[in-house]
Amino acid sequence: MQQLVALAARHTLPAVYPFREFAGAGGLMSYGSNLGYPYQLAGIYAGRILKGDKPADLPVQQVTKIEMVINLKTAKALGLTIPEVLLATADEVIQ
Repeated sequence: MQQLVALAARHTLPAVYPFREFAGAGGLMSYGSNLGYPYQLAGIYAGRILKGDKPADLPVQQVTKIEMVINLKTAKALGLTIPEVLLATADEVIQ
């Protein structure tokens, strides 16, 4: 992850990444799920199985929470101005 973000920064490429951890590592923006959420779902499933539920009876689930994170520090370094509308709709703005 760090190498990909560093490579984009070295070539001054504004990039959008699929996970919020990229924006936290210095990427410009991310739009996708949190990497920890599927593990949380797996833990819930494991708990249900340990309580006696049959794995075949458990519903198939997928991530439903999508987050947008914008890194203003990176935007400034790239010389970009992020529109106010985008900043207002972002789930998190990294200063």
